[in-house]
Amino acid sequence: MINIKEDEKLSVMNHSCAHLMAQAIKHLYPNAKFWVGPVIEEGFYYDIDLGDITLTEEDFPAIEKEMKKLAKDGKRIVRHEISKNEALDMFKDDPYKIDLISRMDEDETVISCYSQGDFTDLCRGPHVDTVKELKNFKLLKVSGAYWKGDSKNKMLQRIYGVCFDTPERLEEHLNMLEEAKMRDHRKLGKELDIFMVDDLVGRGLPMFLPNGYIIWQELEDYIKTKERKLGYLHVMTPCVGNVELYKTSGHWDHYKDNMFPAMEVEGESFVLRPMNCPHHMMIYGRDLHSYRDLPIRIAEIAHDFRYEASGALKGIERGRHFCQNDSHIFCTKEQIEQEFKSVVDLILDVYKDFNITNYRCVLSLRDPKDKEKYYPDDEMWDKAEEELRRVLKDLKIDFTEEIGEAAFYGPKLDVNVQPAVGNEYTLSTCQLDFCLPMKFDLKYVDSDGSKKTPVVLHRAILGSLDRFMAYIIEETKGALPTWLAPTQVSVIPVSNEHHLEYSKKIVDILKENDIRVNLDDRDEKLGYRMREAQTHKIPYTLVIGDKEKDSNTVNYRKYGSQDTISLSTEEFVSMIKKVIDSKELLNK
Repeated sequence: MINIKEDEKLSVMNHSCAHLMAQAIKHLYPNAKFWVGPVIEEGFYYDIDLGDITLTEEDFPAIEKEMKKLAKDGKRIVRHEISKNEALDMFKDDPYKIDLISRMDEDETVISCYSQGDFTDLCRGPHVDTVKELKNFKLLKVSGAYWKGDSKNKMLQRIYGVCFDTPERLEEHLNMLEEAKMRDHRKLGKELDIFMVDDLVGRGLPMFLPNGYIIWQELEDYIKTKERKLGYLHVMTPCVGNVELYKTSGHWDHYKDNMFPAMEVEGESFVLRPMNCPHHMMIYGRDLHSYRDLPIRIAEIAHDFRYEASGALKGIERGRHFCQNDSHIFCTKEQIEQEFKSVVDLILDVYKDFNITNYRCVLSLRDPKDKEKYYPDDEMWDKAEEELRRVLKDLKIDFTEEIGEAAFYGPKLDVNVQPAVGNEYTLSTCQLDFCLPMKFDLKYVDSDGSKKTPVVLHRAILGSLDRFMAYIIEETKGALPTWLAPTQVSVIPVSNEHHLEYSKKIVDILKENDIRVNLDDRDEKLGYRMREAQTHKIPYTLVIGDKEKDSNTVNYRKYGSQDTISLSTEEFVSMIKKVIDSKELLNK
């Protein structure tokens, strides 16, 4: 999908179109007042105060009609430069603009504004020359937004839109947005009974329904099996920790704004944990280890909690509770390269299993100018960053570098995926850490009898199970591979009177072979039940009639196909078990 903000021409057009929309709204709603209208990756928005009037998408056609009328009129967009005092006078009846102007630097004597016909607004620009260039636009949605993003302030109405230079590009973009809606894991999660959210439980706290928990368990078993083969030791640790634990690790100083508030219990302060490394440091530190013990790979499917802003919440892709596929590898400096290579190999192995091909590797570094975010030890940072850079080059991994994206304690490799729709995000990560082992005074006895501090690799392969599940749901449009599908087979008797008994026999055989099966014996027409199986994206549908009953066979249709295939019951069981065991993927 096009990033409007990164395209200079489209960025200017969208900013200009935000003003065109504001002008049209001012014509239709003369008392409207405007806060800000920036360009964003998806187009533009404008925050508007309409008093007691609440807009819905049903109001968009009237606004768009007025915008087209103004665009056809073709007024030029003219820049004016005025003093701060002139600006205060010009917008004296608009408290939102007065707030903006008042917060400008005193030495900013020249303020720019732009006029188009009867509409003038504060703006740095630039803009297109004339509103005639703004023909290909679409208003997309409306939502609430607190003034200045502060929940203590008034709720404004935020209208989103997008503008392109040609009708063809606009149509292509709108088609992509429609595709995004069809793939949105929140929509599919509701339709397929995978998860739910409810404000009474709390925003950002998804609850996995039986179908979702099956997927969850399959993913957990999948990654744990791979980890066990590689020598990982799985543990379970509490979802809370003493504040002193996070003061020791440094998270309290560098990360507490992302934590839930502390809870006071019997004179102690506890927090919901935002990550698991402090707990795993304590597990390593309970014994004195020999160099012969290393590497020690501690792993956990761990429940974590972070106080994300409500505007950033997105189903199970980004929530306030999530479950990390986490691990901490304690090793010597000499083992860093081999352990790092092993982590990368595991990431690529998983990506191969899930047919993930559109990704890029990023070396995330600290911003040395940021003295607040990062642990203050220049020598440690220089050593860690150079070590990770060297390892990536030795492994011949193509990567880009990004300043300011490191964890507070060390640099990291982020593997960013580009989903079928929307912007890329980090799925897997591996972080190099010289800092936390020192903070927890972790040691091992080296071959010469001296005590040394181990190095730690923090790594997450699936990232969080929640986000990985969201990614797979969107990539497959909810048509999950058979091994992941909550229901793998739907058995439909043509007639309950004549075929139900044989259908139940088939169901029992499938259950005995650990195949997840549903018997659809509802008193509904056959066509309706078959469509329901397709709607719920069940991989295999068996239709049982006279022929199947008399010949001890099944007739199956694979999801997405119109072909029907007849097999003996034994052949079908053998076939589907091979599909499940091979982790075969369905077509996207």
